[in-house]
Amino acid sequence: MEVTLGMLLTVCPLVFLASMIDSIAGGGGLISLPAYYLAGLPPALAAGSNKFSACFGTLAATLRYARGKKILLLPALLAVAGAFPASYLGAEVLKRTDEALVRKIMLVAIPVVAGIVAFKRDTPAKTRKMTIARLGLCFLIGLGCGFYDGFFGPGTGTFLIILFTWVAGMDIVSASGTAKPVNLASNAAAMVSMLLGGYVLFPLAVPAMACSVAGGWLGSKMALRVGARLVRFVMLGVLVMLIAKLAYDWFVAA
Repeated sequence: MEVTLGMLLTVCPLVFLASMIDSIAGGGGLISLPAYYLAGLPPALAAGSNKFSACFGTLAATLRYARGKKILLLPALLAVAGAFPASYLGAEVLKRTDEALVRKIMLVAIPVVAGIVAFKRDTPAKTRKMTIARLGLCFLIGLGCGFYDGFFGPGTGTFLIILFTWVAGMDIVSASGTAKPVNLASNAAAMVSMLLGGYVLFPLAVPAMACSVAGGWLGSKMALRVGARLVRFVMLGVLVMLIAKLAYDWFVAA
């Protein structure tokens, strides 16, 4: 497929924005994947190219959070151990499942999550002590979110932050940082599958990758500088976008 200047001008700015948002609160795929569709790519090629560029943006954000000492290493490693195989399994299950059913379930569940994020104010000011039980929960969080990422996808980073905050007792900025290597692992598992299948349009995905890296670096820097208020605000915006996308897919596109 030939890549034109118009395709680059459509995809690259949107991928930059998506990566910046994703590095703060997750959910960048809600912007970046439609960008590839707007450029005229068929679904499989769009998904593979998006995973390719998104992985490098997430890697940049991961390194920035690590530099800012906002990644909790052991919880992150345990969650990664669950996320990588679960993401691959989720992608396999998706091939055999009616995706419309999942969209209907999420359309009910996500507004509930958004409401809790909007009105809940008792997230910890700093991360609570990591007990064995909380570490085990981190593995389960990685397992569940990894499967979701492979099976459904949008909002994975946001759900990781929510669960690390409420279930594992992390402060919201540390949760955002710790979510990045986990999201990177689940993205990488899907990207490997797409690369092996030949579903990456490199002449478009490589320039988009550069924009993704820049967006991931800038967004994570903003999150570290501004803190919890910015993460919560962007996370709410992501949840609203996800609700809108699900509603559109269910009521309009179906």
